[in-house]
Amino acid sequence: MVDFDVVELPETDHVEAGETAPEFTRPLVTAEFWEDRSLSSLLENGPVLLVAYPMDGAFPATYVWNEIADRGWTDAIDVVGIGISTPYEHGTLLEERDVDVRLFSDPGAGVLEKYGVTNDLDGMAGIVDARPAVFVIDEDRTVRYAWVSAEHPEFPPYDAIGEAVDDLTA
Repeated sequence: MVDFDVVELPETDHVEAGETAPEFTRPLVTAEFWEDRSLSSLLENGPVLLVAYPMDGAFPATYVWNEIADRGWTDAIDVVGIGISTPYEHGTLLEERDVDVRLFSDPGAGVLEKYGVTNDLDGMAGIVDARPAVFVIDEDRTVRYAWVSAEHPEFPPYDAIGEAVDDLTA
């Protein structure tokens, strides 16, 4: 068993429930291809569960996507991820994990910064990763539920997210 130190993360001024989700356009990746898409274009088809997660290949990414798949949320809501990994890395993650989601690629972390969910990676200068976070966003771009990690590693409160998804999609 691997032993992990729990690290408290600094406070963040992140997007909260009731606020408008920042608009953005980034490459949206599937296992087969990617294309530039905006958040609002996804919301035209219904609410979105936006999941910020650490770079592909990191153990938290694997755990988060496995749990989301096990809970079957993709049947109820459009689940999309966002992370700093490139479209190529996202494609590999989707193929290897066989996860039925799409992933926004944000290597410069500009979108993650707008949402207030960046984390300096292991104190390395200029290297920023996604702080685990989940936003349930309705068609009007209103954030209905927000959770942002306060420590690393920390995993989302899956039951609370499931309730937020159910409330919005019922």
